[in-house]
Amino acid sequence: MTTAKRDTYTPETLLSVAVQVFNERGYDGTSMEHLSRAAGISKSSIYHHVAGKEELLRRAVSRALDGLFGILEEEHACVGRSVERLEYVVRRMVEVLIGELPYVTLLLRVRGNTGTERWALERRRDFDHRVADLLKAAAADGDVRGDVEVRLATRLVFGMINSIVEWYRPGGRGMAEGDVADAVARLVFAGLRTEHQEPGAGIRARGSGL
Repeated sequence: MTTAKRDTYTPETLLSVAVQVFNERGYDGTSMEHLSRAAGISKSSIYHHVAGKEELLRRAVSRALDGLFGILEEEHACVGRSVERLEYVVRRMVEVLIGELPYVTLLLRVRGNTGTERWALERRRDFDHRVADLLKAAAADGDVRGDVEVRLATRLVFGMINSIVEWYRPGGRGMAEGDVADAVARLVFAGLRTEHQEPGAGIRARGSGL
């Protein structure tokens, strides 16, 4: 049984197992022995694929970060009024979070105890700042309310999105990816947009299909 697993194991399946164990036990509480038992292969077989558990951590959080930063390169995140771009980014953040749920969950739980964790936190802050800049630009355009401090609004938006990792379960009834993204966008932008801006109007007009 163990031999069969060793023959068919790939770096991708090993990473998937490692992320599950990291999320269950915490990165600091996970040893190579834990990973070996969860994967059903020897520690030497793991070392055949990676240098150690920190490399697995870096690969995992890189996958989450690449997904998030990729949003900012998409057409609808780059073209149009700032508020429309922001709403598009918020929707896509929810979709990436759900699509890469174990990896984003791990990213949100890193604490900066290792070089990889500090690197991940720095990249995550960079992403947060770039989204915050969109909100600032939308405020400057007069498309979002001026009576809500931008930094506070940014924290509340990220708090709502990031909390999804604590309760969302794939396949749950009435919990399709698009439903969650729509709900978050409506709740956020119904409160943020000025009266002359209808939540979701810009996204629909741009034909994003979300």
